[in-house]
Amino acid sequence: MNGAADEDAPPSPVRPGGRQPIVSVVVPAHNEEAVVASGLRRLLAGTVPGEFDVVVVANACSDRTAEVARQAGVRVVETPVPGKANALRLGDGTCRTFPRVYLDADVELSAASVRALVAAAGLPGVLACAPVPAWDLDGVGWIARRMHKVHDQLVAPFRALAGVGVYVLTEQGHARVFPLPDVISDDGWAHGSFAPHERMVVPDARSLVRPARTVSAHLNRRVRVRLGNRQLAELGRSAAEGRLRLSSLGTLVARRRVSPLDAGCYLAVLLMDRALTWVRASRGGQVAWGGDTGSRSQAGG
Repeated sequence: MNGAADEDAPPSPVRPGGRQPIVSVVVPAHNEEAVVASGLRRLLAGTVPGEFDVVVVANACSDRTAEVARQAGVRVVETPVPGKANALRLGDGTCRTFPRVYLDADVELSAASVRALVAAAGLPGVLACAPVPAWDLDGVGWIARRMHKVHDQLVAPFRALAGVGVYVLTEQGHARVFPLPDVISDDGWAHGSFAPHERMVVPDARSLVRPARTVSAHLNRRVRVRLGNRQLAELGRSAAEGRLRLSSLGTLVARRRVSPLDAGCYLAVLLMDRALTWVRASRGGQVAWGGDTGSRSQAGG
């Protein structure tokens, strides 16, 4: 294991004080100093000591992510090895219990939502679950805002475990997903590991997701998504969002769920998205694990 944890001894299933945690939470964090503190505050607000077993994996960081996470009172694993999949594997190896929540550092999840996810994971036949995303559009440009409105409605029927910044695995579900391969889209890999009846979207749980604030930032993310979907297809896993069709966009306009201007903004960005994907793929399709820091710069620290 390529990482250094704060504790030398093997993780105990029981936290100090004798309380058994109800859930483990893994937070991979690559240069997330700007957002990790606020995310952890929201996650732990209203919990009792030892209720949640939380580990932040500071992955190839050059900022104060690890220090900020330690100040929040959670366990921290540091590794110089880049790659989100590697970070998830390291954090997963230190978890103390099931179910396990895999939470992006720039996504916020409340304790109440975690408890709702834990309850859903305990239902018969459920191997994995995820919350419903709530989009923080503060500071998002008007073109990007319209594009996000359309895109969210188009992918909502397919999303489930992917694209919401959080997914939860039971012990049985964990055996389907781990050991996690070096994939670009870990949530897409998780989503494709289950039949529809084995995964659940939990209506009482919400994740606060900050989308890209500019068209340029969105295009950077979408190129990564498309390359990730291509990689999943090569590995025999279908993409979570399925194949989006123009007829679906036409239906949204006809039903007045989006305006013609919304649809026009979406189509313009879609064309740029596909052009950039082709260019980058023709150059080798190499994508580093990074983030759109522009969508996070206003988050609390």
